[in-house]
This record gives sequence, C-alpha cells and structure tokens, in this order.
Amino acid sequence: MPDFEIRPLKTLDDFHAAEAVQRAVWDSADVDIVPLHIMLTIARNGGVALGAFARDQLVGFVLGFLGTSNRYGAEAPATVKLKHCSHQLGVLPDWQGRGVGYALKVAQREAVLNQGLRLITWTYDPLESRNARLNIARLGAVCNTYLRDYYGELRDDLNRGLATDRFQVDWWVASRRIETRLTRQRPPLQLHHYLEVGAPIINPAVWNERELPVCHDPIAAPPPDRFLVEFPADFQAIRRADSALALAWRLQLRSICEAAFASGYTVIDFVHEPGQRSRSCYVLQRIESSESSLS
Repeated sequence: MPDFEIRPLKTLDDFHAAEAVQRAVWDSADVDIVPLHIMLTIARNGGVALGAFARDQLVGFVLGFLGTSNRYGAEAPATVKLKHCSHQLGVLPDWQGRGVGYALKVAQREAVLNQGLRLITWTYDPLESRNARLNIARLGAVCNTYLRDYYGELRDDLNRGLATDRFQVDWWVASRRIETRLTRQRPPLQLHHYLEVGAPIINPAVWNERELPVCHDPIAAPPPDRFLVEFPADFQAIRRADSALALAWRLQLRSICEAAFASGYTVIDFVHEPGQRSRSCYVLQRIESSESSLS
C-alpha cells in the first residue's frame, strides 16, 4: 500500500500548500507561481485539482481545467470538442520516484472520465527523460505536436537560460492502449526489442572525453516507418556541465521532431537503457494520433 492518499484539494490550506509545493519543485519566484485564487477558481468551475497527502502533508498535486481539442495555432474546427488541459504536476523532491506522480495522473484520468471527457493534453520538456518515462512509457500518452519556446523565458531553476520547447501530448484516457498500459497487460518494451526488429537510432550519441553524450547530424538515409531518436538520459547534468552542448541537443531534437511530425510520425514510446552511459530514446512511428487509431 502507498504511504500517501489522493484526494481533491478543497480548503484554503490545501491551496496554500500547493503554492509551497510549486516553490519547492521549480524553485520559482512568486511571479511564476499559480496562485491560490486561480487554483481555487479552476477547482470549483469544472477543473480538477488533486493532491497526494502523506498524513496531513501535501507532497504533490495535479491541476487542470476544461479546454477545447483544436490544435495550437490552428483555425477553429467546425465542431469543437471538449478536453481536459492538464497544466501542472508537481511532487516534492523527497517524494519523487515513489509513485506519487503516477498515482496523481491515474486519479486525474478517473476524474476526467467521470466528467464524460476522453482526452487529456499537457506539455513537458521533451529533453527530460524522467518525464518522458512517466508520460510516454508508463501512462501511454502519444505526441505529434512540437511547440517552440512555448512559455518564452522562464526564471525557474529547471528552465533558466534555455528556450522552453515543449511536447504537447495526447492522452486518450478511454482508449484500449491506455487501459493496457495502466493494467500492465503488456510488459514494457526495451531498447533492444526495437533494435532487433530493425528500428534504427537515427542520431546515435557519441560520448566525449568528459563522458558527456554529444549529438551529431542524423543519418541521411530516409527513415523507415518506425525509428528511434536519442537524447540525453540526464539533460540537467548536461545543462550544468556544458550550456553549448545543452543548446545543441535542444536544437537537434527540435529539428528532428518538427520534420518527423510534419511527415506523419508520432511519438509512441520511450525506452531507457541504464548503465554508465545511459541511453534514452523516443520511438516514432507513422500513425494517426487519435483515439480510434490507438484502440
């Protein structure tokens, strides 16, 4: 049994605690904190605000609100469909890696399904492998939307000094794919599984004399229907050690994903190979990012 419980944020003390969690997670100035009055308004007007509590301490929370499913920057469709836009998921540093974030997302899914909605979207930095593991590998979200410098300049410790590029992921919460992932009906695939069936890594990293993974130009051959894109397993370590290399990785992943998404590819999986030279890769395949195609 987990040593925490998930329940809605309701009281003023709950929302004050959520402000404190934001400061601890992102090391943000108050100007970048989602304040109590906004979170409270979202929660009481069709949004979802859930907290993970260890006894009476808030150790993590997830916050989202109703939105529409038209794509960012696209013309409004003839028929507008509602979705849930998940804005924040934060877990205190001492509680990270203990299943809190996963439990919050599963509870969010149940709340959204109870509202009659079938799609949740959110953004994350595609160079953060820990987030990729949760969002893509464990939860089963997919992505074919790349957003350049989405938030502009951010001042928190995780984003300071680098363009805030983001993946926008689609989580089709009523699909068979998601049910299969969450109930562990299919064991997770590993890097060697994809390599053994001929899916190449189109941009394999090479480690330099400082034991940092260096990116090189992708292979020139036309990609097959499925391929892998490598990126640093610990991007924050790259940022601290070599800002120019961090920027190079940002620009390479941006270039590859924008071109691939425009050509009909979707990120369908994430794989991680641990070790002294850990490797992280996205798996891209030609599919449509829709509920029907993921059933």
